[in-house]
Amino acid sequence: MSAALPVAPGLHFVATPIGAARDITLRALDILTAADVLAAEDTRTARKLMDIHGIPVSGRLMIPYHDHNGAEARPRILTALEQGKSVAYVSEAGTPLVADPGYQLGRAAIEAGYPVFSAPGASAALAALTVSGLASDRFLFVGFAPSQSGARMRWLEGLDGAGATVILYESPKRVHRLLGELCEVLGSDREMALCRELTKRFEEVLRGTCGQVRDMVSDRTLKGEIVVVISRAPALAPSDADVEAALRHALSTMPLKAASTLVATQLHLSKPDVYQMGLRLKQSD
Repeated sequence: MSAALPVAPGLHFVATPIGAARDITLRALDILTAADVLAAEDTRTARKLMDIHGIPVSGRLMIPYHDHNGAEARPRILTALEQGKSVAYVSEAGTPLVADPGYQLGRAAIEAGYPVFSAPGASAALAALTVSGLASDRFLFVGFAPSQSGARMRWLEGLDGAGATVILYESPKRVHRLLGELCEVLGSDREMALCRELTKRFEEVLRGTCGQVRDMVSDRTLKGEIVVVISRAPALAPSDADVEAALRHALSTMPLKAASTLVATQLHLSKPDVYQMGLRLKQSD
């Protein structure tokens, strides 16, 4: 392995593979090799990854940082940053801060005035979006659904608010429950993809409507990491009253042809149909 590039003082969030160990960047390897301090959501997983790639810990300080010890571990990491050291933080898998405890650490470092860097790489959310076959021009990552029934249903009912493809994580123990709830809340005809064990040996992607995917796995016990991708709500066709109002507004400042073209484009309607409505409006005025 060639000599690693030097690492600047500051906090480095390093993305790690979500399954295949070779899905790590050369820059990530450089940072893990040369950083003064290593912090990890799971130090055992981090050590295993480093062993695979021939990176020794070499006596460097390795700090566990996870949901249960953040308040105690953050001061140790901030002290290292205060001393001008480089700190590499890795989550158990994927990109730090995406459904991961690194957020508070990043905020604390930024508020204290220390440099914060990202070494991008693997992400289960983006990998699932890539293979889902669903629209990717506007998407929303929402993490895990609440476990309590009332909060969970309100959370699911709000998924359409952004008008975007939705990406969420779910436990294999609750995925059957989730699929039933999605059918109930969003409708059994909504397009979706269930992605399981991405990049791993038993990778599986099930595509179809919520009802179809629910039925595909109804008698199966699913294992491994699961990402669910849900298509955005279909756009509702505008009413005649909405089209007429838009046309009248456009006709107040432009000729019929330009107004009908504008309204048809904005509302995703047939230009000839909108033009004919505009003619009728002008004739009736």
